[in-house]
Amino acid sequence: MVKIVDLTLRDAHQSLLATRLRTRDMIPILEEMDKVGFYSLEVWGGATFDAPLRFLMEDPWKRLKIIRERVRKTKLQMLLRGQNLVGYHHYPDDLCVEFVEKAYENGIDIFRIFDALNDLRNLETTVKAAKRIGAEVQVCMVYTISPIHTLSYYVDLAKDIAAMEVDSICIKDMSGILTPSMAYELVSRIKSEVKISVDVHSHTTSGMAPVTLIKSVEAGADFIDCAVSSMSMYTSHSPAETMAVMLKNTVFDPKLNLNLLYKISRYFWMIRRKYGEYDYALKNPPVDVRVLEHQIPGGMYSNLLAQLKEQNAEERLTEVLEEIPKVRRDLGWPPLVTPLSQIVGTQAVLNVLFGRYKMIINEVKAYVKGLYGRPPAPINETLKNRLLEGEKPIKCRPADLLQPILPKIKRELPKKYVEKEEDYLTYALFPETALKFFKYREKISALREGSYKVLMDGKEYHVKLKYF
Repeated sequence: MVKIVDLTLRDAHQSLLATRLRTRDMIPILEEMDKVGFYSLEVWGGATFDAPLRFLMEDPWKRLKIIRERVRKTKLQMLLRGQNLVGYHHYPDDLCVEFVEKAYENGIDIFRIFDALNDLRNLETTVKAAKRIGAEVQVCMVYTISPIHTLSYYVDLAKDIAAMEVDSICIKDMSGILTPSMAYELVSRIKSEVKISVDVHSHTTSGMAPVTLIKSVEAGADFIDCAVSSMSMYTSHSPAETMAVMLKNTVFDPKLNLNLLYKISRYFWMIRRKYGEYDYALKNPPVDVRVLEHQIPGGMYSNLLAQLKEQNAEERLTEVLEEIPKVRRDLGWPPLVTPLSQIVGTQAVLNVLFGRYKMIINEVKAYVKGLYGRPPAPINETLKNRLLEGEKPIKCRPADLLQPILPKIKRELPKKYVEKEEDYLTYALFPETALKFFKYREKISALREGSYKVLMDGKEYHVKLKYF
């Protein structure tokens, strides 16, 4: 029996709807999702901490609490970016430990943890913190294709991950470039040589993922990641109903409640229409095999297009897609996953618009200095010498250079904005965004639930206010 992890409430809408799905649209269907038979629901982490806070004026901690109150049987999991937590740079150890503890306290059962460079030093703190409190810990191998990212590289990496005494390994294919044959070989090797539970996570960008998952299951994968059908495909994930039907009446049968899945899928199809302005799948071809060359994850497209649009250069997207592999090569073949996908993509845009490395972003300079971790391969020597200016790149774990931050944060954040201890963590992660949200929350909290008359553009509207 293979177990299915549902990503609808995290990665699916992050990939398709720019992470704009609101909590109020999740609430009516949560209890039904709890009955389907999923091993776990991925509901938090990734961009679902930052985006609700920044764009929806929603408290991500409150969202997690609401979900946990309604999902009582199924495990809840989150995606954690190692020392980056849910942000875009490294944070001090004290913040990492406190964040993991509070996430567990608020309902997270499983921590899926990765580092963009597969530098396991950047996972030590969060893995140890999650293990110490009794959570289930899954460490990802970020999957990419390059001259050094071979089958042997990943088998050796799996052995190093297993040595951390975690519960399982996730093969994290964020771009949808893991072929069925490679998946079969990799899973087979890990199961026979490392003997640890394996989860396969593959986006459907190139169209291969459903077959990749089936071959993974045949090779011995213990878990596969899916989304309900109405929130699947394109840059999202394989449809849960399809996978369940293909595996039904076999030794791998996940035994999901298909009738409930159909109901849940219909619900999300109706809800999805509300988010049409963000819906990536409505604006692009359903399959993009070019991803096998440029390896860009789905969420990165919109970012690239936005940058080019600001410069009135949208027609130069093809040039940017061709430049991205060149920047990756120069930087030692980093995988394209947050935050490195944004760093490589932005530098590629600047190279196309202004000439190769005529302008270099600060994040590239920090990367070359080793502040994100150990590059998979040597960095272009000319570029490295130019940016280091005689300095030596750091050799230590990057977070060893960071001082504890929580005492400072607790002195700095005005007490009037603090409703709970988690607010300090939110502020430490995203100070400006958090402060803006806290001020908004303060104003809203002065209003009571009930009906109000609102005058707008000379018209009177009746508004009902209800808190979640």
